[in-house]
Amino acid sequence: MVLFASAAQADAGFAAELCYRGINLSGAEYGDRSGVLGINYTYPSEGTVRYFANKGMNVVRLPFRWERLQPVLGQSLDGEELQRLKDAVDLIQKHGMAVILDPHNFGYYDKGQLTRAPATDLAFGDFWARLAVEFANQKGVLFGLMNEPHDIKAPDWLDAANTAIRSIRTVGARNLILVPGTNWTGASSWSADKLGGGANGTVMLGIKDPLDFYAFEFHQYLDSDSSGTHPVCDGSDQAKQGLTDVTAWLRENGKRGFLGEFGVAGNEPCLDGLKQVFGVMADNSDVWLGWTYWAAGDWWPPQEPLNVQPHGGKDRPQMKVITAAVGKKTTLAPACASVKPAG
Repeated sequence: MVLFASAAQADAGFAAELCYRGINLSGAEYGDRSGVLGINYTYPSEGTVRYFANKGMNVVRLPFRWERLQPVLGQSLDGEELQRLKDAVDLIQKHGMAVILDPHNFGYYDKGQLTRAPATDLAFGDFWARLAVEFANQKGVLFGLMNEPHDIKAPDWLDAANTAIRSIRTVGARNLILVPGTNWTGASSWSADKLGGGANGTVMLGIKDPLDFYAFEFHQYLDSDSSGTHPVCDGSDQAKQGLTDVTAWLRENGKRGFLGEFGVAGNEPCLDGLKQVFGVMADNSDVWLGWTYWAAGDWWPPQEPLNVQPHGGKDRPQMKVITAAVGKKTTLAPACASVKPAG
């Protein structure tokens, strides 16, 4: 196995074989459930969407808040918020990009932990049934089950994920599903049992999808605690090893992976690390579907180290490396389908 591309390879626009190459557009997950649009939270503007589409990206991971979309568990989705979400999806697709729907809740509903009443597995499944109906079999719409579940033992999260997947398929949705693990779904901790009950790498092999049309979603940052909250990349070696290990795990188990979050500050050591992250996926595109960089968004402050939202008409330093990895837009191969064909 080729572990890491050289910097020279990484600069060559090497990611053409990966299906999805894009960005997280943060903003709709801001604030609490009572937040007011335009004051406490925001969906991406057309200018922002256009900017990243013009960079050649073909997918947006779109975070939003579960409680705002479904104010009462087990009840209908909020019509106004659902329309805002649909409008955002339409805008992104208008600019030629696919969308990953991302309930950005970290395994919680309000302050209640998923898998515990009232946010039970059945409540989670109900939410996904209602959401899936609205986007069922819409080309270019992928379902990310949940952003970074944590504090949940892997077997408990497995049950919740399987309940959601079953609900999605029961309503007839054939969309590609991205399945995270627990413990922040970190690549470098995928084989570690940090919560008791087993490691993601063992337990999450129990995912059951009647259509067998899913990929595992990993996140990986390059600071020492893999949190993405520091402007340094002193955890680069750990991150690279983690991505190498899950690449081997995916191949060994016949699974596919997607790197849903990763990001670095715009300094040279971090940019070198970023090139090598891209190299891992590009050199192993038989098991990696692609990636979405974290993050950008209309409200992200310029001083945020990982931010690649342009300010003052200027690209952020990371964009040179990212656009090299994006390569040229190409027609998606059949293996890149976002909706599984019927029959």
